[in-house]
Amino acid sequence: MEDTLAQLENDDIHYHLHPYTNARKHQEQGPLVIVKGDGVYVEDMHGKKYLEAMAGLWSVALGFSEKRLVEAAMRQFEILPFYHQFTHKTHDAAARFAKKLIDLAPVPMSKVFFTNSGSEANDTVIKLVWYRSNALGLPDKKKIISRNKGYHGVTIASASLTGLPGNHRGFDLPLDRILHTACPHYWRDAKEGETEEQFSARMAQELENMIQQEGPDTIAAFIAEPVMGAGGVIVPPAGYWEKIQAVLQKYDILFIVDEVICGFGRTGKMFATETFGLKPDVMVLSKQISSSYQPLSAILLNEKMFDPIADESNKLGVLGHGFTAGGHPVAVAVGQENVNIIEERNLVDNAAQVGAHLLSRLHELADHPLVGEVRGIGLIAGVELVIDKAKKTALELPGQLGGLVGKELQDLGVISRNIGDTMAFCPPLIITKEQVDELVDKFKLALDATHKKLND
Repeated sequence: MEDTLAQLENDDIHYHLHPYTNARKHQEQGPLVIVKGDGVYVEDMHGKKYLEAMAGLWSVALGFSEKRLVEAAMRQFEILPFYHQFTHKTHDAAARFAKKLIDLAPVPMSKVFFTNSGSEANDTVIKLVWYRSNALGLPDKKKIISRNKGYHGVTIASASLTGLPGNHRGFDLPLDRILHTACPHYWRDAKEGETEEQFSARMAQELENMIQQEGPDTIAAFIAEPVMGAGGVIVPPAGYWEKIQAVLQKYDILFIVDEVICGFGRTGKMFATETFGLKPDVMVLSKQISSSYQPLSAILLNEKMFDPIADESNKLGVLGHGFTAGGHPVAVAVGQENVNIIEERNLVDNAAQVGAHLLSRLHELADHPLVGEVRGIGLIAGVELVIDKAKKTALELPGQLGGLVGKELQDLGVISRNIGDTMAFCPPLIITKEQVDELVDKFKLALDATHKKLND
């Protein structure tokens, strides 16, 4: 290990193009090189330790050193390191895990389709929605409604679902057939005197207006995260999901719930579908499905979604879609063991209880001069930063204030992520109250240091 680190220090380490970076700026400053993990902590190549308050990318439920997941992977490597699911074939690991996911689902589901990432999964869902509409003899029923600030991936199709300008600019996106309705951020977008219920009713009416304007016979599906993650940890206001689902039911529009971030305990229930009383036709799962120890994602389809697809594949002779590594035996074996551990250790309850402590501690900072809003549920939270509380504004350049606080926090040994001017917190489900206290205490120090620098 020491020889490897020495080699890294001495060599140019700018050999790959990094995702979600400014490539020129990266050439100047270089990467933070993480080389080791232990529980909720990671360590860089210089031996500095960090509390990983984002669970990597919202995803490492069991922390960075769970030996049982390593052992599950090694067992499967020794038994069957690879097999596929094409042309009426499968393997026992995929069959078992598919059954487990159907059993876990909080609403009736029929079939599981395995992919390798949330982006691949949502890309596949788009294709399956279109395939289903064709099966039903509805060639014009192809449009899918997403939401501004929603995040659903980065393939050409899934990035079109994503409602963030940074994922569209320069890529000629979004594709047509993809529409975006309003983001339900009550604190930011409510009208003066508007209650949460009134705001939610307005959001539902805006959705219905879009459906009517486009033509209900052209709208196939609506996709949404129960809690928006990469859009800034936006928790839906009171009545939102009840009202939105009523509109979807009125116009017979499929409901796709993107549980990529929320699933497997993040919101204090096994799935956020249960947390918010959702009734999806499709559930999309990834990230915490394997604690990201292996690339894995899964699409759960109900009978309403599956039956026309099955009929069309029979008519055409094939469902012409799939991935070589979809349902990879090592990945699904790790996923199975990961879910077993979440259940055995009651980590969903831990997310609810320790998450309540996290939110309580963050709310203690509400009066800080740089804090505009604290929001969250379970073990996912966001703190929106401002310099003017009344106007709800930050520095002139969007994301600049978040970047300053994020750097101070990382220097203090906590890795978070600024989403614009919102600091996001999504630690592993195994985090303790004492570790939450460490996180929040250092966050306050970062806020104080930034405030002092801005006012010196």
